[in-house]
Amino acid sequence: SIQKGIPRWKRVLGWSGPVPRPRHGHRAVAIKELMVVFGGGNEGIVDELHVYNTATNQWFIPAVRGDIPPGCAAYGFVCDGTRLLVFGGMVEYGKYSNDLYELQASRWEWKKLKAKNPKNGPPPCPRLGHSFSLVGNKCYLFGGLANDSEDPKNNIPRYLNDLYTLELRPGSSVVGWDIPITYGVLPPPRESHTAVVYTEKTSRKSRLIIYGGMTGINACGRGAFSEISAFKTCLPGFPGAPCAIKISKSPDGAHLTWEPPSLLQTPSNTSPTAPPNTTLMPQFGS
Repeated sequence: SIQKGIPRWKRVLGWSGPVPRPRHGHRAVAIKELMVVFGGGNEGIVDELHVYNTATNQWFIPAVRGDIPPGCAAYGFVCDGTRLLVFGGMVEYGKYSNDLYELQASRWEWKKLKAKNPKNGPPPCPRLGHSFSLVGNKCYLFGGLANDSEDPKNNIPRYLNDLYTLELRPGSSVVGWDIPITYGVLPPPRESHTAVVYTEKTSRKSRLIIYGGMTGINACGRGAFSEISAFKTCLPGFPGAPCAIKISKSPDGAHLTWEPPSLLQTPSNTSPTAPPNTTLMPQFGS
């Protein structure tokens, strides 16, 4: 809970109902007082949909209908009102998906959607570990991990740093995919990163902030890096911004140190530019 600006952890006890099995790779979103949990796995990937009512401290399994998706893990999950969108993920070992599903939580009905392909390139390839973020009436898909092998048992990993937008129709369904033109330093390929949307109060412009992830060798959102690299953990001037991570090489390995955010902030009389390897996406909106 967060009261008077002070975060406080509390373990939830005394719940009732059918509790989900232990798992990882699942996703959860909030709809009013409900937390909706789907997929993931432990010993095998599951297709279960569980709902937790925070007001009554109860779990329940809704009776779903329609085009029920297969079990998947490490997929994209967004909530737009009372509808949920699921994109991609791992459906079995070495086999990834680029299917798109919609769940209308008001009636617990699944529907498989077909989005138009981009005019300026191919649609998103099957992937897992990507981020899928809602900004206005568009979902922003970034990165993830693809398998370039035709044989799922022979995994040839390819880390991604592509960016797609998916335009939504009001209430239900989607329009199609697009590949936006971007500027600045492109974040390196990664999967299992995090992405959050931050909207400025005054300008109402939104930013998609990408942090961390894995490239198969290193965490911290990097694979190979320069002799001295740095990336901000937050936007300059973000209230309560943490420090920035400075990565340096030496003969005995890599060293990570924290630097005050002021060292990487842009002077107020200049336009904001990202330092090398900054994991920030362009502004959206007007």
